[in-house]
Amino acid sequence: MKIFEDVIKPKIVSPLDPYFLPPVLVFKHYQDRAKASKDSVNAIIAIERNHGQRSFYQFKLLTNANDFQESCHYVERLIKTLLWIYGGYRLILGLPRNIADVIKSHYKLDGKCAYDVDFMERVYDKPFIIDVVNQKSIVIKNEVSKPIGRHLEGYRIGFDAGGSDRKVSAVVNGVAIFSEEVIWQPKEQSDPQYHIDGVKDSLKRAMEKMPRVDAIGVSSAGIFIDNQVKVSSLFRKIPRNQFEKRIKNMFVDIAEELGKIPIEVVNDGDVTALAGSMSLNKNRVLGIAMGTSLAAGYIDKQGNIMGWLNELAFVPVDLNQKAITDEWSLDQGVGTNYLSQDAVIRLAPQAGISLNDKLTPSEKLVVVQKLLENGHQGAKQIFETIGIYLGYSIAYFATFYDIEHVLILGRVTSGEGGTLIMKNSKRVLKEEFKTLSKKIEITLPDEKSRRVGQSIAAASLPDIRRIK
Repeated sequence: MKIFEDVIKPKIVSPLDPYFLPPVLVFKHYQDRAKASKDSVNAIIAIERNHGQRSFYQFKLLTNANDFQESCHYVERLIKTLLWIYGGYRLILGLPRNIADVIKSHYKLDGKCAYDVDFMERVYDKPFIIDVVNQKSIVIKNEVSKPIGRHLEGYRIGFDAGGSDRKVSAVVNGVAIFSEEVIWQPKEQSDPQYHIDGVKDSLKRAMEKMPRVDAIGVSSAGIFIDNQVKVSSLFRKIPRNQFEKRIKNMFVDIAEELGKIPIEVVNDGDVTALAGSMSLNKNRVLGIAMGTSLAAGYIDKQGNIMGWLNELAFVPVDLNQKAITDEWSLDQGVGTNYLSQDAVIRLAPQAGISLNDKLTPSEKLVVVQKLLENGHQGAKQIFETIGIYLGYSIAYFATFYDIEHVLILGRVTSGEGGTLIMKNSKRVLKEEFKTLSKKIEITLPDEKSRRVGQSIAAASLPDIRRIK
């Protein structure tokens, strides 16, 4: 909304994106007004997912007719955030009917949020529904977290499937004795066999280094339930019928073929958070991996995962009306365009850097990183800008997560660029969010820890004792 852009100005202005408008500032401005107004009501949004678990969010809502458009925009962006963090197939709205009706019009297969509807239906295998109810009838259930990984005994393989490379490690009693990275381009391949052969090749290379394999832990971009691939950007070019036939059970089928090896498949964001929790020996960790896209995971105060989606790639991080439109979700200002290699490529022209169109996105990132090494001022401003994006985004995420540690990883954070990103994100917290700055520690692991720590965490996923 234009009103937000007129009255809200971040203290730290991005050198290459002066119109960047962080949601955390917009939401605070709106809530401050709502709490001070007599024309406001209490509101609640609940999201239900598998096994009847619910996540909910309570807030104040302006109800004056003059505030209607602003309130609709606020609620729509809030729901978008909640849905992609928590995940679910049922949206329960304790809102005034006129605002709820606007939201319902968006969440149809031909509506503004059609991508969200299709995505959630594929993940949960249920139709997406919206119920508008009296707030008093909303049953707020406590969420159930579950343990993840930390099993290091025996001979294990840790495999990480990324958008530009695949990594594998042979791990013996918690020590990586072999690690290898292989470049691949899964997002550009429409033949399922390319993916199957690539995974099998990496696993076999690790198997050769050990007398036996007790378990395989897989970290991969995407959503996984019961080790099945539900949705993943890695397989975006594969036709739906081929996905169902050959990809959905791919990891389980490969483990069976290689010797009926126990396997556990988990979203790479959760494994990132697990790796951070294990290395820091602390909990309340939000792991953020900035690579071909944006992956995230969260370890709660008990050291468990919540069963949330944590798909921050589709969470709004910029509310400027002219924010870039994501080519996949068709939404504006979402995380993947600000906290991944896409941001580096997008900001390059503003930094005076021309990139060859024939290069792959990962190759373009390397070009910019090399320019940074050589002292290019524009390249420096790119990573400073991404650091500012990250700082304001962390403050926004802290509205929904109980965070004490943020671990940042991924190809975008390699080399000097990672140092600039971390420095500027900390600067944002220190100057704009002093309380959060004292609570949240932002950590950038060294290069070896990023590679090996992630693979060991992945290898630790299967609980052999439980499986047996």
